[in-house]
Amino acid sequence: MNSETIKILGIDPGTNVTGYGLVEIQNKKPVILDMGKITPNRGMVHYERIKVLHEEALKLMEKYRPDVMAIEAPFFGKDIQAMLKLGRAQGVIMVAALMYNIPIYEYAPLLVKQSITGMGRASKEQVAYFLQKVYHLEQLPDKMDITDAIAVAICHFIQIDKPQKKKEYKNWNDFIKKNPGRVK
Repeated sequence: MNSETIKILGIDPGTNVTGYGLVEIQNKKPVILDMGKITPNRGMVHYERIKVLHEEALKLMEKYRPDVMAIEAPFFGKDIQAMLKLGRAQGVIMVAALMYNIPIYEYAPLLVKQSITGMGRASKEQVAYFLQKVYHLEQLPDKMDITDAIAVAICHFIQIDKPQKKKEYKNWNDFIKKNPGRVK
């Protein structure tokens, strides 16, 4: 990575609370510029919440003009309805970035935690603690979604120079051959 500055908007999507954190890379070091949350009214129906998330995400893109957006990928849970709602929240935020031609990078929660704490199974509290100590945050935000969003942005910075494994498959038979444990 060169010495130019890059602004990364980190997002931890959710329909109740969406955390965001703006990180700028200055001289190859992340600097936290801003952080906050989007909290649709709890009395709103799901579709109204999604609308609020989209509108507020558009405002973030306009205000910060990030070079890239890093967003936490949904984890796989047992509650299908919750996963569907989370996917919708993530989707409308992604569309907001795309409307401003901002590239999007998705990171699994385990990779984000591993990047920040060195432990993929770290708790949200441990991630927040590491960020507070390393980046000298006087006070932690009131919601862990905010520190998670900062963590996603810093994870992107850490991943920038790492070589990416390309998963290329010629056809389904090639996929099955290269992934025998994933197909039964």
